[in-house]
Amino acid sequence: MLNIERLSLDDATALLDGAESRAQEIGVPMCIAVVDESGNLIAFRRMDGAKILSVTLAQDKAFTAAISRRGTHEYNALCFPGSLVSGIENAWNGRFSTVGGGYPVFADDAVVGGIGLSGGAPEQDMDCACAGLDAFATK
Repeated sequence: MLNIERLSLDDATALLDGAESRAQEIGVPMCIAVVDESGNLIAFRRMDGAKILSVTLAQDKAFTAAISRRGTHEYNALCFPGSLVSGIENAWNGRFSTVGGGYPVFADDAVVGGIGLSGGAPEQDMDCACAGLDAFATK
């Protein structure tokens, strides 16, 4: 039998709060998604003024990071015509995101979930996601 580590709702709230705090600091309304280790949504927050497109993108970024166990920006750097990874963005019926802003959430060496942000430039999304990860780490 397997014992699976998984984020709690309190953990997800810490991730959301940390990411939202940073988004407020930089003045960019974001959509923030937190998923479990299998990519299923635990918690979602849409800040006032966040883009409609960002609702789905944030969830897809979190999903991708959790199931692939790496940041979405890493795939962005690898996905170019002719690369061995080219086309992976079509996986999971197009849900697999290669846009920066999704990160796996680790507890020790285990991936316990993912966080995804959308609303700003990819660098802003990544910055706010990292703030969420920092808030989780210090919880």
